[in-house]
Amino acid sequence: MVMLQGMVPLDARRFQVDFQCGCSLRPQPDIAIHFNPRFHTTKPHVICNTRHGECWLTEARWPGLALQRGASFLILFLFENEEVKVSVNGQHFLHYRYRLPLSRVDTLGVSGDILVTVVGFLNINPFVEGSKEYPVGHPFLLESPRLAVPSSHALLRGLWPEQVIVVRGLVLQEPKDFTLSLKDEAAHALVTLRASFTDRTLAWISPWGRRKLISAPFLFHPQRFFEVLLLCQGGGLKLALNGQGIGATSLDQQALEQIRELRISGSVQLYCVHY
Repeated sequence: MVMLQGMVPLDARRFQVDFQCGCSLRPQPDIAIHFNPRFHTTKPHVICNTRHGECWLTEARWPGLALQRGASFLILFLFENEEVKVSVNGQHFLHYRYRLPLSRVDTLGVSGDILVTVVGFLNINPFVEGSKEYPVGHPFLLESPRLAVPSSHALLRGLWPEQVIVVRGLVLQEPKDFTLSLKDEAAHALVTLRASFTDRTLAWISPWGRRKLISAPFLFHPQRFFEVLLLCQGGGLKLALNGQGIGATSLDQQALEQIRELRISGSVQLYCVHY
């Protein structure tokens, strides 16, 4: 499920929510689900469609638009096996059958005449196969105050099994690096996660400076939002980036309990740090 919360401006003409297969500008990415409310016509309505190979398919239209200019809204997209169901302000509004595999979708695009204050995701657990819920369901508050970078957060009781650290933010336009460190009481970094935009690598850094590359796609992109999850489990930390489990590092429970500080630095704006 994906949640959007915000307001439609008084002079709104149209906006769109796109569940995209990529985020390139040229060539234009495929769009599995295009949700497009239009207010400027005689009879306001919603268009849903799919774009494949830079060509739009046959559009589907729903009259009786449940959104109003100047009013706040809550839109939920519920993804089922063969279709997406959309509700507006608690009322079912439409359902749209998939024309492209949902597994190709990796980007959420929102544009047009819309003010978005909250984006929320509820997904399967990225660390474990099965039907367990996503370990954290906190919404992404776009209007929440940005945290200062570098950012330091006290972990007074250390880390314990099943604890999840959540870091959400925005990569800057010309990024250099991103670093997340877990330090003990003496300010020694027991484990560090570092993303280098120069060579597009992600790596664990040991207390002795030893670098261990993470063999996974580089999922940080300039001017794109990101989410880092660290799950304390099984004598170490498991890492998920943008909902995908991509690696782990070993650290015994005694060392995890000695961690006292979470420190984040680099070419990012921070919106949420939760633990």
